[in-house]
Amino acid sequence: MHTVAVLALDQVIPFDLATPIEVFTRIRLADGPAYRVLVCGTTPTVDAGAFTLRLAHGLDALDDADTIILPGCADLTGPVPPEALDALRHAAARGARIASICSGAFVLAATGLLDGLRATTHWAAAPTLAARHPDIDVDPDVLYVDNGRLLTSAGAAAGLDLCLHLIRRDHGSAVAADAARLSVMPLEREGGQAQFIVHDQPPTPSGSELEPVLRWLADNSARDLTLEDIAAHAGMSTRTLNRRFREQTGTTPLQWLLRARVRRAQQLLEATTQPVERIAGQVGFGSPTAFRDRFKRVVGTSPNAYRAAFQR
Repeated sequence: MHTVAVLALDQVIPFDLATPIEVFTRIRLADGPAYRVLVCGTTPTVDAGAFTLRLAHGLDALDDADTIILPGCADLTGPVPPEALDALRHAAARGARIASICSGAFVLAATGLLDGLRATTHWAAAPTLAARHPDIDVDPDVLYVDNGRLLTSAGAAAGLDLCLHLIRRDHGSAVAADAARLSVMPLEREGGQAQFIVHDQPPTPSGSELEPVLRWLADNSARDLTLEDIAAHAGMSTRTLNRRFREQTGTTPLQWLLRARVRRAQQLLEATTQPVERIAGQVGFGSPTAFRDRFKRVVGTSPNAYRAAFQR
């Protein structure tokens, strides 16, 4: 079983800490749980602001972890315990995957492992990270950056994006899509999408009026749907529908539909040997060229390259 160790240091941000615990512990495969999650630290208790955490594991939990998650800390000026930095460097040297959420990038940066690499963090903390670690290429305009064994993500909900991305890397897009549904989190946000720096975009709430529409769109994504078709099904005007989608998903109905088609294509690329041209028609694209262009824009690679990397 894949072991995920979450490193909790003093002033850990509870939201960042809870995100990987909740996401990874809910994943089930045919033969049982996909992940074992351990929360560890340098001391038996950790100050989490509004409450104090008692930890069951010390830094030895990092010795055998396949993935290590570094949640953000509220105090960016506090020093990182040297023993934690040494343990992280040792884990990286043996091949462990290390990912940071929000200001957890400052902990990862303190190890020196990010030097010469691209990374991100919460947009408000990005200038500080860049000034403190000039050898890191800090990109404030993305949700996460995947450098293979080292990953960083932006603030708050971007931690969910990162965890879902890791699940997709480990088990494919179908399992990641199930995880997204359990988290009531749309799986259309990608690492190359700019963060909402001025106004944070609210997530789609459970039980909202858009939830049935999103489910219907996903089930009918291969159909030749127009904005008017979607509005008629939702019982709204096109103007109201566009406004509600912007408010609750951060995108338009047709853009969401295109993402849903790409997600379905990812599943077919992983699970079948069908030609790309046939998959393009199956998921609702009018031409293979349009499909390839949209797929690369959303996923960041070509359908054939995605299949080579993720086909089971």
